[in-house]
Amino acid sequence: MNRVYNFSAGPSMLPMSVLEKAASELICYEDSGMSVMEMSHRSPVYDKIITSAQASLRKLMNIPDNYKVLFLQGGASTQFAAVPLNLMKTGKADYVITGQFSKKAYQEAKKYGDVRLVASSEDQNNTYIPKLTKDDFRPDADYVHICFNNTIYGTKWNYIPDTGDIPLVADLSSCIISEPIDVSKFGVIYAGAQKNMAPAGLTVVIIREDLLGFAKPETPAMLDYKIMADNDSMYNTPPCYCIYMAGLVYDWILGMGGLEEMKKYNEKKCAVLYNYLDEQDYYIAAAQKDYRSMMNVTFVTGNEELDKKFAKEADAAGFKNLKGHRSVGGMRASIYNAMPIEGVEKLVEFMKDFAKANPK
Repeated sequence: MNRVYNFSAGPSMLPMSVLEKAASELICYEDSGMSVMEMSHRSPVYDKIITSAQASLRKLMNIPDNYKVLFLQGGASTQFAAVPLNLMKTGKADYVITGQFSKKAYQEAKKYGDVRLVASSEDQNNTYIPKLTKDDFRPDADYVHICFNNTIYGTKWNYIPDTGDIPLVADLSSCIISEPIDVSKFGVIYAGAQKNMAPAGLTVVIIREDLLGFAKPETPAMLDYKIMADNDSMYNTPPCYCIYMAGLVYDWILGMGGLEEMKKYNEKKCAVLYNYLDEQDYYIAAAQKDYRSMMNVTFVTGNEELDKKFAKEADAAGFKNLKGHRSVGGMRASIYNAMPIEGVEKLVEFMKDFAKANPK
């Protein structure tokens, strides 16, 4: 088996032990006589799978009892519309732009009400996170929206903004279950699963119960959080196999010791790459030091042709998907939970060899 080091921003690597477990159950899950992909989502055996996955996520993230966990479809991008449709009581919301996805969320929300741009890091190519206080937000806003980790630009909020009594909504797609986070500080957390949790196709929404039941009348049933919560994510056929895979991933992290241990491992892993970037001058780390992401490390050589050559040669050497996003160029190493530290160490060795062979 010739496994490569997949640095893709998503869909991303999955833990080897999870893949092996899924492979062993692919044709026949336990004694059901069928694959998870074949069974009815209304069957008792599948009910056990989805109930267990939700319980494992609750335990992993220490989700308070007054929050609902929803397993949905449509990707995090669908939540750009679902959030304003469900939460805009007075029609006002405040947004912070720190990258492409928070900008898309802001643009989508403007279709549904009075949406104010509180702050943006676009003035410095989204290389930092704005410093905000409670006074920066409108007291009558229905919610404040942020994207907690910026996949494309390699930045992350190093604090949770104080929004007072205003519900904080956060897109955690590219950093969820990578470290502990206080769920009670948020009104809504949403995340596409394809970076740290499961194959593409599942979106997780964690919502405080008092925010349910305020959807606009025109909200499609499939985007109404209360309908989904009242039906335990079973209003329609859910992404059954993705939920099964997510459950395996949650249990894998719990088996490691939970999110505290996951954080230690991720900090150790990203330090291998950041320490190298900081000790030399061939490559330039794109994100400002105080706001660097543990999950997405962005860097450039300062020469577009060298960047292209690097990505091409890295791919041939088994380091896949290191080319930066088309909107920013350069390189991006996404080192989510499942990326082994050996992959990062070998990438650094490749970077050293490339620098020697291609002097500027």
